Amino acid sequence: MASISLDNPAVQSYLFYSGVLSLKMLGMSSLTARQRFAKKVFANEEDASSAKGVVKFDDPDVERVRRAHLNDLENIPVFFAVGALYLTTAPDNDLAVNLFRAYAAGRILHTVVYAIKPLPQPARAIAFSVPCFITILMGVKVVMHYAKAF
Repeated sequence: MASISLDNPAVQSYLFYSGVLSLKMLGMSSLTARQRFAKKVFANEEDASSAKGVVKFDDPDVERVRRAHLNDLENIPVFFAVGALYLTTAPDNDLAVNLFRAYAAGRILHTVVYAIKPLPQPARAIAFSVPCFITILMGVKVVMHYAKAF
């Protein structure tokens, strides 16, 4: 089994981009809250009780940001797991660094084109598909690498 060293550029890249994506997911909570307060759209009656004026419980702009956040919560943790497993296969450092970089860029771009500055398709589909493909590629490498154990 390959030794994983914190001096390895691929490991450093994985850790860096995992940190960036973790902060991004936390930031999505704030973005959702900001959108809710700006639009006076709340998820619960007790949250709305402190708001002045007309209060709603549904808004397409709030839902767009919330769905982008949910999409992060569905996809980024899988990257964390698969990326860590991928590092155990002794991947080419340059390839691994570029995969981690492209994954993070794709997820950030997905948020921009979905929640911040909505663009028509296929922008969101591309921004979703590239990171998804990267995760699948890494997952296949992990499975193929360890399949010989059976």
